[in-house]
Amino acid sequence: MTDGTIIILMLVFFTLSLFTYMVVKRSVAKITRTPIWLLWAVMMAPAFIWMAWLVVNGEQEQMPFALFIIPFLVCPMLYWFLVQWGRLPDAPKPSRPADDLSTTDGLLAHPSTLAPQSTVRPIDKEEEKQLRNCFSWSVYYLQTLEYRPQAVICRGQLRTSPDVAYKTIRENVEAQFGDRFLVIFQEGTKGKPFFALVANPAASSTQDTSPVSRPVLALGLLLATLLTTTLAGARLMLPPDGEFTPEASMLWTGLPYALSIMAILGTHELAHYLAARRYHIQATYPYFIPVPPAAIFPFGTFGAFIQMRSPVPHRKALFDVGIAGPLAGFVMTIPLLIWGLAHSAILPLEETSSLFTFDSFTPTSSFLLTLLTRLSLGSAFTADQALSLHPVAIAGCLGLIVTALNLMPVGQLDGGHIVHAMFGQRTGALIGQVARFLVLALAFVQSSYLVWAVLLFLMPTVDQPALNDVTELNDYRDFLGLLSLVLLVLIVLPAPPMLLNVLLAG
Repeated sequence: MTDGTIIILMLVFFTLSLFTYMVVKRSVAKITRTPIWLLWAVMMAPAFIWMAWLVVNGEQEQMPFALFIIPFLVCPMLYWFLVQWGRLPDAPKPSRPADDLSTTDGLLAHPSTLAPQSTVRPIDKEEEKQLRNCFSWSVYYLQTLEYRPQAVICRGQLRTSPDVAYKTIRENVEAQFGDRFLVIFQEGTKGKPFFALVANPAASSTQDTSPVSRPVLALGLLLATLLTTTLAGARLMLPPDGEFTPEASMLWTGLPYALSIMAILGTHELAHYLAARRYHIQATYPYFIPVPPAAIFPFGTFGAFIQMRSPVPHRKALFDVGIAGPLAGFVMTIPLLIWGLAHSAILPLEETSSLFTFDSFTPTSSFLLTLLTRLSLGSAFTADQALSLHPVAIAGCLGLIVTALNLMPVGQLDGGHIVHAMFGQRTGALIGQVARFLVLALAFVQSSYLVWAVLLFLMPTVDQPALNDVTELNDYRDFLGLLSLVLLVLIVLPAPPMLLNVLLAG
């Protein structure tokens, strides 16, 4: 392994370390006495072990299965034990309704920025009477009030539709208490939804006054990513024995790839941003993540992301914001991918050919890619051939990878938002848990999905609730959500052998 590769590995490891420390500190620091550095070390142990093995043995030698699976299984269990061992009395759960949400569509990870917790001020007897008056027996028959460190829980019987109940109770609470509380309507046990009143961060005098949008930062990251992706595209255009020189004529050859990958990622994030603004959700501009191209990661970017800085009002908004990005990015990806495949060179199939080897690419591991290749090249491409992808086709393939990864129905990924909005928070979390194990099983068949499995198991399966997390979607959105999951399956799974022979027959 070259010194440059080792340096890139160290930079990636350092970035992952900072991100992991931030997430661990903000998610469990207030609920456990266990030192944060110890929890961080446990979470980073698998990555440290795998990176050390890779540095010593190189990229060509296959990692022993035991070395992969043992840290992968043991460290999360040890992390959970250490959190519970030092858990503070009456500590709240790490997942909080008032947290910032982020939607990130990168090639590496999906970070989540968590907001500080707020504490509800005590409610005196007079205020409790006012609160009880907010609940009409014909709308939501209030039975009990429970006082928690961060919320007032209101339990009772729902007497009308969830949408009408939430609107009525919220308006009553706002009439009595102004903007002091955020009113949250969540699923409960045995089909009994409950209301929770949490302190409204926007009403606090100590709230973060930093601007939501930073246009200068967004523009700077966009220009930096345009440069790094242009360099990456120029390198991708080089022949196998070619040498890269930073000349203007060579840099121009990298623009088709750079503009294609940035159009795909930018469209994805812009759709998230516009959908968020439609529902008056505060959101940042899309931020691109530039990365200098290198042998271990030659694509010039880790992706792009936006952050939502205010709560999602209801499941309809959660669904629309979640699905807007993958669908818009997919629509941008398809024509670019078809054009790029049509301009790719056909090669004999080799043992090293795979779905992730772009100089000897075989699309047959993906049903959708098989269809698009047949559409682009016609009968000129057969099942015993591979492709040397044009850089625009590489951008299109990365667009499909980003779309598929984001559609995974896990946690705060776009797919996690979609299944949460369709089936509710509890069922959505269960679907996410099943999806993680399905991807892990797929990784044993197609080793390229191993990285996906690791990333998914590092993410929490529970998505943050919307303010009205009870009102269900309409049939149109349910159909669109199921269609997005079908799209995920078409991208990830290969075509059945009999159908493959028909599609790619000479």
